[in-house]
Amino acid sequence: MHELAIAESIVAAVTEKVAGSPIRRVQVEVGTLSGVVPDALRFSFELACVGTELQDAELDIISAPGRGRCRSCAAEFDTNDFLALCECGSIDIEVLGGRELRIREVEVV
Repeated sequence: MHELAIAESIVAAVTEKVAGSPIRRVQVEVGTLSGVVPDALRFSFELACVGTELQDAELDIISAPGRGRCRSCAAEFDTNDFLALCECGSIDIEVLGGRELRIREVEVV
């Protein structure tokens, strides 16, 4: 479960930047193509927060849609599929979005 390692990294990054202040909420952006399972991240976040300034913090997850561009016909399209297929039939797809995993906002008490 790599979500626990991600949650621990989020807690460490927030604690480092906002040391000594209780945190109310952390908002993260998670792409649909990032391989992160939001429910597993929420569960892991609760575990990682125990005994830290984030003890009672809420994790707010914003989903970032997948987006691709066909290298054959240059068509752009939304996708939530790891193995995207363009309408032209090509599988030569450049991923433009959906791999995001970033802290967007921290709300301090």
